[in-house]
Amino acid sequence: MEIRELTVGVVAGMVGVSIRTLHHYDQIGLVVPSGRTPAGYRVYDDTDVERLHQVLTYRELGFSLEQIAALLDDPDADPLSHLQTQREILTGRIDRLLRMVAALEEMMNAKKKGIALSAAEQAEIFGDDWLGEKYAAEAEERWGDTDAWKQSRTRTAEFTKAEWEQIKDETDDLERRLAEAMRRGVAPGTAEANSLAEEHRAQIGRFYDCDHAMQVCLADMYVADPRFTAHYDEHAPGLAAYLQEVIRANAGQG
Repeated sequence: MEIRELTVGVVAGMVGVSIRTLHHYDQIGLVVPSGRTPAGYRVYDDTDVERLHQVLTYRELGFSLEQIAALLDDPDADPLSHLQTQREILTGRIDRLLRMVAALEEMMNAKKKGIALSAAEQAEIFGDDWLGEKYAAEAEERWGDTDAWKQSRTRTAEFTKAEWEQIKDETDDLERRLAEAMRRGVAPGTAEANSLAEEHRAQIGRFYDCDHAMQVCLADMYVADPRFTAHYDEHAPGLAAYLQEVIRANAGQG
């Protein structure tokens, strides 16, 4: 197979970044071109471009350049594992994004009915990290054609403020009980742990159908995405990893 040698300008145009960005990635050792022309200009081959795509995908997912370098240079990881990790994170974000969109729809429905939720009510229900239209637009762009999106729109269209409050309370209660189970040493795969896993799956199912395979993807994302890890570990250090083990064991993947 012929190996292509692409100039920095060609690569920049292919992937949609600036030449200056490529120069920076080279300088910090993140994406180093495999060759140089006799005149000293950078040239990239297909392997370099593949690594660049991996970098840009991780950047889109919110990782820092330092985190990306550590992931890509991990001697125990291979290109397929990076693709799987990225897929799991993207799949898992359905959960958060659809919850945010559903909340936005509730606000729209309330306005149509002449009911306006105050800023305090929004913070009370959705939390301090409520970002409204930003996440709604991102969710629609990524998941607008999926069954999960359509199901979420249908199921949440008539949620009232009281129902949203109940959902939030039930979610908080489950996370609290998961933390307690972890502290008590409840082992994944036991009846108590499996019951918690099924309760978690049922909560997701209020928004869209969530089989065990989807739930496992979500659980893996809770560990892979530092934002979700931080959310669960606020209840108890290590809770995200524990929940992953509980869900995987219940799904027969422990």
